[in-house]
Amino acid sequence: MSGGEPGPAIGLIDAIVLGLVEGLTEFLPVSSTGHLILAQRLLGVPEGVASNVFAIGIQMGAITAILVLYWRRLLEALRTVTQPQRGAPNLLWQIAIAAFPAAFLGLLADDWIDAHLFTPTVVVVTMVVGGVVLLLLERWLGRRGGTGGDLTTMSYRTAVLVGLFQCLALIPGTSRSAATIGGALLLGLSRTAAAEFSFLVGLPILYGASLYKLTKSGDALAGPLLAPFVVGTVIAFLSALVVVRPFVHFLRRQTFAPFAWYRIIAGVLLAVLAAAGWLG
Repeated sequence: MSGGEPGPAIGLIDAIVLGLVEGLTEFLPVSSTGHLILAQRLLGVPEGVASNVFAIGIQMGAITAILVLYWRRLLEALRTVTQPQRGAPNLLWQIAIAAFPAAFLGLLADDWIDAHLFTPTVVVVTMVVGGVVLLLLERWLGRRGGTGGDLTTMSYRTAVLVGLFQCLALIPGTSRSAATIGGALLLGLSRTAAAEFSFLVGLPILYGASLYKLTKSGDALAGPLLAPFVVGTVIAFLSALVVVRPFVHFLRRQTFAPFAWYRIIAGVLLAVLAAAGWLG
């Protein structure tokens, strides 16, 4: 859609494809940012500020799906945020505490990450390494046994540690979902609780990152790029709505092994494409 002809660097068809990629992958442990970078290369979207801002900005659509799906739980936490029940942690405080490390580090390293890590090579490496780590995690969980705890008993200390794991996701291709879910499982949460907390802690992270990027460089999406951005954001929202509940149900009965093997196989295939020069 971009080619060498005048017009928006990201067309409406590109926006629909990228919105689908974002919504379908944001909450799975496969890296939405990595998939977006690679999709942009395959679509011929030029590298630069506009493509990076677009990729991060449409995350607002995906994370809004979490507000729609979990609003009752969030509203209940809001009612007790200043008067928590004795001995019971408040969900909003858990989210805020877990979000802080990645938000702080992301602000410090934003320009460096944009300049050095938004590349297919980084994505290929982190996809494969992340898949291997997920397989090792599954082996460890099998030996540990048990079902794990839920969010109503997760301590604030555990929330901080999950937040530190989330910092790994600043590297494109790592997957915020994989980092937070994997960290939560290592710290003793159940699969369902780990997945849902990963969704919820994404609220301040993804909204914050999107708004920061749009405030800082949003003029890159002005003019003819505005309509594709809106379309991509809406598509990301709708496709994320379709993914979240089935993923939670899947984790109640299955492991992360399919996602791990997907990452490894996809990483190897992408390495071949990159070596052949197909990814630019």
